[in-house]
Amino acid sequence: MTLYGDKPPPADDRPTVQVTAVSWPGDEPPPGTPATGRPGGGSRTRRGRLLLAGGLTAAVLAAVAGAGAYAYAGDVPRGTTVLGAELGGRSRTDAARELRAALERRSAQLSAPVRVTVGERTAEIKPADVGLAVDVEATVAAAADADAHPVSRLVGSRTVDPVVTVDVDRLDAALRGVVGDQGREMTMPAIIFTGTTPKPVYPKPSLTLDPPRSAEVVKAAWLNDRPATVPLVEKHPATTREEVDRLVDELAKPAVAAPVTLTTAKGSLTVPPSAIARSLRFSADESGKLAPRVDVKRLRTALGEQLARIEVEPKDAGLTIAGGKPKVMPGRAGQQLDAAALSRDLLAVLRKADGRTVTAQLMPAQPELTEAKLAELGIKEQVSTFTTRFPGGLSSPRSQNIVQAAKDVDGTIVQPGETFSLNGHTGERGYDQGYQDAPVIVDGKLVPGVGGGVSQFTTTLFNATYYAGMEDVEHKPHSYWFDRYPAVIESTIFWPDLDFKFRNNSGHGVLIDTSYTSSTITVSIWSTKVYDSVKTEYGPRRNITTPKTIHLEPGPKCIASNGIDGFSQDAFRVIRKDGKVIKREKFSWTYQAEPKYVCGPEPS
Repeated sequence: MTLYGDKPPPADDRPTVQVTAVSWPGDEPPPGTPATGRPGGGSRTRRGRLLLAGGLTAAVLAAVAGAGAYAYAGDVPRGTTVLGAELGGRSRTDAARELRAALERRSAQLSAPVRVTVGERTAEIKPADVGLAVDVEATVAAAADADAHPVSRLVGSRTVDPVVTVDVDRLDAALRGVVGDQGREMTMPAIIFTGTTPKPVYPKPSLTLDPPRSAEVVKAAWLNDRPATVPLVEKHPATTREEVDRLVDELAKPAVAAPVTLTTAKGSLTVPPSAIARSLRFSADESGKLAPRVDVKRLRTALGEQLARIEVEPKDAGLTIAGGKPKVMPGRAGQQLDAAALSRDLLAVLRKADGRTVTAQLMPAQPELTEAKLAELGIKEQVSTFTTRFPGGLSSPRSQNIVQAAKDVDGTIVQPGETFSLNGHTGERGYDQGYQDAPVIVDGKLVPGVGGGVSQFTTTLFNATYYAGMEDVEHKPHSYWFDRYPAVIESTIFWPDLDFKFRNNSGHGVLIDTSYTSSTITVSIWSTKVYDSVKTEYGPRRNITTPKTIHLEPGPKCIASNGIDGFSQDAFRVIRKDGKVIKREKFSWTYQAEPKYVCGPEPS
């Protein structure tokens, strides 16, 4: 008997049995005996052969069935191993139990830090910190689905790789710490205008991590107990240098070569090249693909009164404080040019030398913040208030700058989850915006500068939001301490590099209300009270330094000062809710000793 012969089994995987007839002694009929042996039927010899063949077939089928049952026992094919653990022939539950036992035996190796090298730097990463683990259920599922031929199930073997998981974002963050200054940011392509002259900014590739590739390298190293070398890769912006030049020649230059005529139902106006240059923006997306667009908001600013004669700007609903309570100021609808269509149609004609006329449609414009939406914000009570004092009365330029900043911010509503930026709200604080020259600190000394004094408003606003429990996003204390401010909990500002930002994390809307007298500036925050109290606890001053005397050349730019001690100090914001301290935040700062500046030469 031969199983399968010399040929592979049929496609339906059922065994085929060949049976060879066997003759037993005494089965052959005597000479001359008829083959039939009995009337009308087969001979005894033939019947014996058939019985033998049937018996052998049954035996073979039973053997094959037994072998099949053995080979297909369990969910995981026999001969399957993962990390040296034999999972073959087991149910998924038993296989998972066996694999967990194998991982437990390797726990010391799998919990050991992975040594990673990125560029010229090496560090160790703990597997638990980045979520490195073997997914037992997924690994068993992969083992159960392993391709195994019936014969291979009987006598073969196979190794299945474990399924390893890692938190790609956490791993990338850890690796970025290793990269440090070895990488470089991508220089995005751009086209900017200086006046009406377009200037190209050419793209440059970044040198950075490739998170999916990093994950594969670290997973393999962790599993095999070896160091990982994570590559830094260059990523090129989608727009090339040649494409930037083409956009300059084919769009940026023609765009400002001549004015555009804008016609509306209320009349026409001319859009000069200067307004086109201010509103035509070339911005790159995350991939570095550069695309042009017309920013209609910038166009409105550039056209100013010309467009104001045609459009009616919608006004948001607002709040004012009257009689110690918030009072709703109703908004109003307006009528403005269809911004999307205007942006599209203007962009279409800017490439042209002739036919530079665009017809724009006036559309109803609703305010973004309606009275109904305002009522849902929960602005109902004063949450905090803070006051600082200033010398010189309201007539001094410094005092006027403080008041101007207060007016610019008064009545501002910050939506839940929104981040407020003082620089972003006021924009550049220059002469055109009502600001005047007053002393500012530059390179460690007081010099005249437009907008001096706004830091006092910034400190007042910072403290009001601080005691309201708002999230501090960005602030920087002064280099020197001034006794009109609370130590550490104060902030300077300088356009455009130093900003003050806070995030409204209260879950309710926030109204910033400002007021002033001839010697004080006050900022109050109105919302829904969330905390029982917000207080500051100070640590002792330390590292006290004394000022030195510096003589400066006398003149209008020299501002004398008496000098102030320097020191380091910690302040803790303690927030209580439901009678318990729920947050204790540490703020620390080191003040330099402000020199005693003398306008004049040293005495001889």
